[in-house]
Amino acid sequence: MGSGVVALLTLSLLLLIATHQAHSAIGVNWGTLSYHKMRPSTVVDLLKANKITKVKLFDSNPDALRALMGTGIQVMISIPNDLLSTFNPDLFVQQNLSRFMGKGGADIRYVAVGNEPFLTSYGGVYQNYVVPAMVNLQQSLVKANLASYVKLVVPCNADAYESNVPSQGTFRPDLMQIMTELASFLNSNGSPFVVNIYPFLSLYQNSDFPQDFAFFEGSSHPVLDGPNVYYNAFDGNFDTLVSALAKIGFGQMPIVIGEIGWPTDGAVGANLTAARVFNQGLINHLLSNKGTPLRPGSPPMDVYLFGLLDEGAKSTLPGNFERHWGIFSFDGQAKYRLNLGNKGGLKNAENVQYLPSRWCVAHPEKDMAQVADEHLRLACSQADCTTLNDGGSCSQLGEKDNISYVFNSYYQLQMQNEKSCDFDGLGMVTFLDPSVGDCRFLVGVTDKDLSSSSAEIMARWDIYHIWIGLVGVWALTRCYILY
Repeated sequence: MGSGVVALLTLSLLLLIATHQAHSAIGVNWGTLSYHKMRPSTVVDLLKANKITKVKLFDSNPDALRALMGTGIQVMISIPNDLLSTFNPDLFVQQNLSRFMGKGGADIRYVAVGNEPFLTSYGGVYQNYVVPAMVNLQQSLVKANLASYVKLVVPCNADAYESNVPSQGTFRPDLMQIMTELASFLNSNGSPFVVNIYPFLSLYQNSDFPQDFAFFEGSSHPVLDGPNVYYNAFDGNFDTLVSALAKIGFGQMPIVIGEIGWPTDGAVGANLTAARVFNQGLINHLLSNKGTPLRPGSPPMDVYLFGLLDEGAKSTLPGNFERHWGIFSFDGQAKYRLNLGNKGGLKNAENVQYLPSRWCVAHPEKDMAQVADEHLRLACSQADCTTLNDGGSCSQLGEKDNISYVFNSYYQLQMQNEKSCDFDGLGMVTFLDPSVGDCRFLVGVTDKDLSSSSAEIMARWDIYHIWIGLVGVWALTRCYILY
């Protein structure tokens, strides 16, 4: 073979590698904290219809993994923080990896060891368990002959690092040693550094944060950092992490964005228009391969949008917006136009198993002055009423429609049990959709293919996540504000 041909082939190979490295893959987070769960098979069909090839789970639910088998969708499963000190690594690998993988199985690529375990609000409770858990789990992967395929990661909150400008980024002093150990482990085993970045929370928590800096359309308040200029919070936050990694000797480590997105309801600034502009701007920015000032032409290797579906059972302690991060509503219906880079808009879920088309509303012939506060408190303590709050899509309803919304939310949660629409004679069932404008009165879905044992497992996960939401002021430390 001539030297010219060899050179040409070498150049072609280098170009192919460079192209592969430069493109970010867009995945999604599939959270299940919902009172109205679609069947896992329906959700997986939704992923396939939208050509979503990567999905991140917050647990290792067997029903979800079974539904993902044979699809070719790459999966990240997770170990909750409170199990890091007690889980059996050999048993975990056997039950959650080995039995689902193999020919025609689930394509599990990552195991997330904890989720944001270094949050300031956790007060270091989980901090000392992370690296030992990873070491033990890595040994179990080796024994199961999975270590070359399944990689261990730790999704970190962006509050793990800090600086005034990106080039001065450094990990928090209390995390310096453990981050050095973590990065060394990740580097030795070919794993990326996973970080969650939320420009929305920067805007939500800080009234002085320039709104245009949270998006990708340029900013009148750019951050100047020597020769580099930052026009959006994402690039600045990302490069702050790059600098922090460089200071501990791992400046070239690949980075994955574990969570990023924009909510559509439940707070001022959380709406369909802003969510579409942010997410589409993010996707276009990533697919342009422009990268960031400190990593030009090298965007993050994977980005997982948060999230796939709305989760009406999440804690509202951080804010009512917590239940509205989905690019799809709880029943798999696209909320807005979004091109994920696959040359097409979002496609809705099909074959969703809805309850009958009926709603519970305030009785038109009854005096709603008789509605007691306990009626509303009971309903909203169990159902999701967050869209009624300031900034919500249903915040402009009149008094009677407001009451109807609360009644219906509770009625659907109770699987349309007739007695759940009584409210001491003040409620009635209607077959006419009472939705008003952008305010949607939902009809629940039913999940008939969950086994009883799996349903119990999912219920336990839900309780765990709701409890976690009540520990500390999570949202106040979930995002590092760069400005």
